Amino acid sequence: MKVRILAVDTSASVAAAAVMDSGTILGEYLVNNKKTHSQKLMPMIKELMDSLELCPQDIDLYAASIGPGSFTGLRIGVTTIKAMAFSLGKPVASVPTLDAIAYNIPMNEAVICPIMDARNLQVYTSLYCWEKGGQKRIADYMGISVYQLIDIIKQKKQKVIFAGDGVQNHRELLQSELDGICSFAPGSLLLQRASAVAQIAFEKSGGTDKEDGFSMLPFYLRKSQAERELEKNHILKL
Repeated sequence: MKVRILAVDTSASVAAAAVMDSGTILGEYLVNNKKTHSQKLMPMIKELMDSLELCPQDIDLYAASIGPGSFTGLRIGVTTIKAMAFSLGKPVASVPTLDAIAYNIPMNEAVICPIMDARNLQVYTSLYCWEKGGQKRIADYMGISVYQLIDIIKQKKQKVIFAGDGVQNHRELLQSELDGICSFAPGSLLLQRASAVAQIAFEKSGGTDKEDGFSMLPFYLRKSQAERELEKNHILKL
């Protein structure tokens, strides 16, 4: 099926955009620096589209990584894609961030474990495997401590490949606790990529149920730090 997709990922420090045409990546732009996504994303999309000699009307499906991840980053990416799709009357595709990170890892027999840093030794995570040429999620989306994740991996007694920005903070701990059964994605595949978001969106696009912009919402997994502090202060006042 012929479908041209614009996909973005702003779930963490990386800002990424990609255009895919019927399963073939036409272009991808990825920046990992200190500028805010509100400054980076639209110029990135414009430069990518201009370099491909495309205009927004040429896109058939707009896709975004919806989370978990940075609350502000997710809102920027999701809002941008919703606005573009709505203004053109085009459908959207919501792609869970953990699914997209896992999709960076090529087909193999190991369990794939994306981990996103959630601060205070917490991670957003899930587990995946390749099965019959496709990737399958084999655990819930979780917001847990890295020690809980280590216990889960030990119980599985299988080789595991870690990817995601959580690797940068927890590599030494994971290696020491899971010596012999764990490995890590190389730097080129470690972080979020819009091309993975586009690929998952392409695979979903063959379905009969199409998403419109109104149905796309960020997926947070847990409340923001500000909301948790507000609840804590309210409880203390009781």
